[in-house]
Amino acid sequence: MNQSERRKYLIGALLKENRRYQRMQIPKDVNEQKQLLRSLMNVRFAAQITEEFAAVQDEYLQDVNAEKGFITLSDMEELQPDLFLWQGDITRLKVGAIVNAANSGMTGCYQPCHNCIDNCIHTYAGIQLRNFCAELMEKQGYEEPTGQAKITPGFNLPCEYVIHTVGPIVQGHLTTRHEELLRSCYESCLKIADENNVGSIAFCCISTGVFMFPNRRAAEIAVQTVKEYKQTTGSQIKVIFNVFKDVDLEIYKGLLS
Repeated sequence: MNQSERRKYLIGALLKENRRYQRMQIPKDVNEQKQLLRSLMNVRFAAQITEEFAAVQDEYLQDVNAEKGFITLSDMEELQPDLFLWQGDITRLKVGAIVNAANSGMTGCYQPCHNCIDNCIHTYAGIQLRNFCAELMEKQGYEEPTGQAKITPGFNLPCEYVIHTVGPIVQGHLTTRHEELLRSCYESCLKIADENNVGSIAFCCISTGVFMFPNRRAAEIAVQTVKEYKQTTGSQIKVIFNVFKDVDLEIYKGLLS
C-alpha cells in the first residue's frame, strides 16, 4: 500500500466500527481525508484493534512522522550543561522521552483535531497509546492525581517513551499549592525517567495555556526544579525545555542565559 491507500483503509475501518458513521463517504480531498482520519482516531474509545489495522496504521504514522522530520539533541541549543531549549512540535523529538500534559483521565483528548499537546501526542503515537493508557487506568481504579507521572512507550513517535503528568489548573489567583503541584509534576517526571534509564527528557510548558498557570512563573519553577533535582540526585539526564509560543521562548532564554 502507498500512503493514500493506507489512509483510505484506516478511514474505512474506523467508519465501519461505529454505526453512526457507516454511511459516511470518504472525501476525495487529501486534506479532508487527513482531518477525518485524525478525528476518527481522536473520538475512538479504547478498544482492541486487529493486527492488520495496527500494521497499516503503524506504516502510515511512521511515514507521516518521518515526513515532518526528526529533531535530535544535536539540533538544539544547549544553554547550560545538560539543559537544552527548542521551539517547535514536541512530537518531532527523537529523544528518550517527551512529556505529555495530560488530563486526569490519562487517555488523551477526545475533541476532534484539537491542537492541544495531549491530542497531538495521541494522534501521532497511534491508537495503541490510548489502549495502553486505558489499561493502566483500569488497573489503577481512580483518576490520576495532579503532580504525579506515568510512563508509556512512544509507539509510532520518534521518542522512546511518553511520560504523562497532570498539571494543576489555576482558577483565580495563583497559590502556593499550585506551585507545589507543578513542582511535583517536574520531579515525578524526572524520577520516573531515571528509574527507566531514560537519557533525555523533553518537557512541554506544563499547565500553561488552558490550565492558566502564568507562563513566567511556570518556567521559573520548571528550571529551578530541574536544576535542584539534578544537583540533589546527581542525575545525568539531559533536559530539553520544549516551547511552542514565542513568549515562552523568550522567557526560557532569559532564565537559562
